[in-house]
Amino acid sequence: MTEVFDIAISGGGMVGASLAVALRPLGLRIALIEAVAHDADTQPSFDERTTALSNGSRRILETLGVWPGVAAAATPIRRIHVSDRGHFGFARIDANTLGLDAMGYVLPNRALGRALWDLIRADPGIRVHCPATLAEVTPGADTALVRIANADGTQVLVEANLVVAADGVGSVVRGAAGIDIETRDYGQSALITTVLPQRFHDHVAYERFTDSGPLALLPLADGRCTLVLTHKTADVAAALAASDAEFLAEVQHRFGFRLGRFLQAGRRVAYPLALTLARRTSGARCVIVGNAAQSLHPVAGMGFNLGLRDAATLAELIADRSAEGRRDFGDAAMLAAYDAWRGRDRRAIAGFTDSLVRIFSNPLGIIRAARNAGLLAFDLLPPAKSALSALSTGASGRVPKLARGVALR
Repeated sequence: MTEVFDIAISGGGMVGASLAVALRPLGLRIALIEAVAHDADTQPSFDERTTALSNGSRRILETLGVWPGVAAAATPIRRIHVSDRGHFGFARIDANTLGLDAMGYVLPNRALGRALWDLIRADPGIRVHCPATLAEVTPGADTALVRIANADGTQVLVEANLVVAADGVGSVVRGAAGIDIETRDYGQSALITTVLPQRFHDHVAYERFTDSGPLALLPLADGRCTLVLTHKTADVAAALAASDAEFLAEVQHRFGFRLGRFLQAGRRVAYPLALTLARRTSGARCVIVGNAAQSLHPVAGMGFNLGLRDAATLAELIADRSAEGRRDFGDAAMLAAYDAWRGRDRRAIAGFTDSLVRIFSNPLGIIRAARNAGLLAFDLLPPAKSALSALSTGASGRVPKLARGVALR
């Protein structure tokens, strides 16, 4: 027997689960397909990492009722300090000068996973298939037929008006829809861990560019910092194999002594870095969101925030149709509306992060001089800081209702 749903979401990670929660008030039948339980050690989204949330993302989570479940675990970022190792340029952004309580928040992924999935499990309108994978999707004129492969070897057929690809960079749905991607391998990996500095971070997030790649330190509530250390691919194995003392010495060399000495390091995990950008965000009876649509370099911490705006935008379009009594959420007009709305934001953020990587990895002296002068100019220009804040929150274009604190229903 084929189960019938309004929407099938492939992927219950950070963006897919957020979309499912956003759709809860609309009274739709939703199928959510996820390969790994949210609280499993092997869950690739809700793992030991942390995520930097913009104020727009915090507002989305607040409006969805998720924030109360994660607020205690979130650490505010009061200031941002950007520098270029070995050069004079630097820039500082202070939340107070922009009239904000914080520039953003650092949130453990596991805490977000628990809060999202508590709401999903409590909703009878969401049919969870987990552990399971989307094995095949066949778009039709009015619906798409989805074949789900359960971990026990059984299979389920579901019919959905719209299929959402939230299944990551290697998206099955995106491939089935024939959507091509552009990929640029940065030849780098992000080594992620936590470190304990001698001095309290004072809620400052640091972004430091070095010859080996950028280094980011994000404040955590207990005085530790999340460290995102970029390495050239050829050097990653040695960095993972180094002793804690050797590793901390390298971090100290690249970061300096603004926080005193680094005293301890946590478990290190590395992830290869590449820019992956889908050429379009929809196909026959499907749309793509999150990492299935774009996977960015973590240099500016904008990846999840961009994906969450994908989900907020799609949820708003679905809510508008539902309010009008129109139940076809996957026709050509709907897909075109989603493509048009997301296009500007995706291009702006992907272009910004890619430009940062290119400019700060360029060894030419004239480029180094120009970027350091640019950092100093940025530090002296409040309008530039306001523009960057708007870009990072998606406020440079049409802002979804959820990001403005407006409920969908």
